[in-house]
This record gives sequence, structure tokens and C-alpha cells, in this order.
Amino acid sequence: MVKLTVLYGLPGDPEAFEDYYANSHVPLAARIPNVQRFESGRVAAPDGGHPPYQRIAELWFESASVMQESLSSPDGKAATDDIPNFATGGATVFVSEVEA
Repeated sequence: MVKLTVLYGLPGDPEAFEDYYANSHVPLAARIPNVQRFESGRVAAPDGGHPPYQRIAELWFESASVMQESLSSPDGKAATDDIPNFATGGATVFVSEVEA
């Protein structure tokens, strides 16, 4: 199993980011085929200070090849292409192999 992780940098307008993310982006991401699990959460610093990111999103896929196929689909491309529309703080994306 592989996990696609997206770390959303701190946006210029956090409220606008959260509104767009919840009402526009998540519905797009929900249409990505073959996602076995999806989690998203707002980031907090453990010491109560300023967090390094606004939000984290994680999408699990059966394999790297399934992930590539899913992200290459029209729905996968729509979700990926949407990120610049709201992620004014940038987005860091990486893939990891999930170990038991």
C-alpha cells in the first residue's frame, strides 16, 4: 500500500483557504478513483506555537501503479490541477510506502 501525502503551507488567508478546501477541493478529491482511505486535518504545533503547515491530507492506494492510474484519470487531474486555486502557501506532495 502507498500513501500520498499533501502538506499545505500557511496560506495568506486561512479562512478563505479552509472554505475553499472544504467546499470545493474535497468534493473534487472525493471523486479520485481507487482511493482506499482519505484523511485530512488542520495542523497544530505541539508547543502551541505557529504550525509549519495549514493542513495535511493523506490518500491511500493499493499500489504505486494504481495511484498513478488514479491521479492520471480525469478526476485525479481535476483535483491535482485545483491545488493552485487555493493553496497560496504552496503544497508539498510526497509518496510513502506504508509498512505494517
